[in-house]
Amino acid sequence: MSRMLFAPGCYVQGAGAIKEIGLHTSRIGSCALVIGGKTALSLCGADILASCAEKGITCHQECFQGVSTQQEIRRLTGIGAAYRADIIIALGGGAAIDAGKAVSHEMKLPVIVVPTVISTDAPCSALSVLYSEDGVFDRYLLLRKNPECVLVDTNLVARSPVKFLVAGMGDALATFWESDTCFRSGKPNPLTGGSQSTLATRSLARLCYETLRESGFQAKLAVERNVVTPAVESIVEANTLLSGLSSENGGHAGAHSIHNGLTILKTAQQKLHGEKVAFGVLAQQVLEGRPSSAIKEVQDFCSSVGLPLCLEDLDIINPTPESIRQVAEAAVVGGETIHSTWFTVSADMVEAAIWTADALGKSYKRHSADE
Repeated sequence: MSRMLFAPGCYVQGAGAIKEIGLHTSRIGSCALVIGGKTALSLCGADILASCAEKGITCHQECFQGVSTQQEIRRLTGIGAAYRADIIIALGGGAAIDAGKAVSHEMKLPVIVVPTVISTDAPCSALSVLYSEDGVFDRYLLLRKNPECVLVDTNLVARSPVKFLVAGMGDALATFWESDTCFRSGKPNPLTGGSQSTLATRSLARLCYETLRESGFQAKLAVERNVVTPAVESIVEANTLLSGLSSENGGHAGAHSIHNGLTILKTAQQKLHGEKVAFGVLAQQVLEGRPSSAIKEVQDFCSSVGLPLCLEDLDIINPTPESIRQVAEAAVVGGETIHSTWFTVSADMVEAAIWTADALGKSYKRHSADE
């Protein structure tokens, strides 16, 4: 079985990088459909128009409706066709980016991804996550290729609410642990067409985890004050490039499946993707029998930056056994990435892992309060 490494054609990061987008767009197309939420468009829509105009590129901006559903993708695809767009610019957070990438896939067009918040590792991947109209996880849409360009302006990231950067750290946190599971099992990675991972992927996953632990807390403090520092640059790269490459090429496992299961609970739907994934990491560690020292290491990190440690942190208060059973059953349906592990996983095992991770989180918080 072949080893493969998939990546975007170009990665650009830095303070003020948005003013360079015309240059990168001009290398790919001449008529852009810019897809982004209201906030993202207000933050940098004018800069995109100005930069593209300098290079003779016409743009039509369309407001994303908030959830990456099949219906929304169909609507945006129709608009792109009407304006005869030959390139898509996907702007904003994870949902808008997933929708923009899906539109480029449907229209067979190149895409430039411009994340204004770094809440997931979606920007670099050849994957879009689709949800139902009710916000429940629907399916993964595997795309033909990775984005032609990913451009991150760290000034925009620093001006966004810090909760998004922290959520991005939660998503990136899963990268090392899920990749390690896939390395151990040796199973084909469906995200890359069934290939095996490279040594580079393994190194990227480790570097991502080390960067989170080294710079995460400092970066959070800086973004709370809306400033860009070397720690912020490091965490933006970890959340976006390192996590994006190692997650896609290394594979997903239990953390993302447990996240998908949690989306069936109405209260948890209000929490960000990376927040649910972070708790999923802790539950995955329990499920796989990881050492207590490893679990404590992840708990320490989550506590330092404000990621969830227990179900209560996800607004799941006094859950019933029936509700957690539903989460567990949703996490193990056929095709879920939790089956990437080296042993057979059942709903009973996931249910037990969720309850235990919750208990460990509550215990950690009690002991921290007493110190």
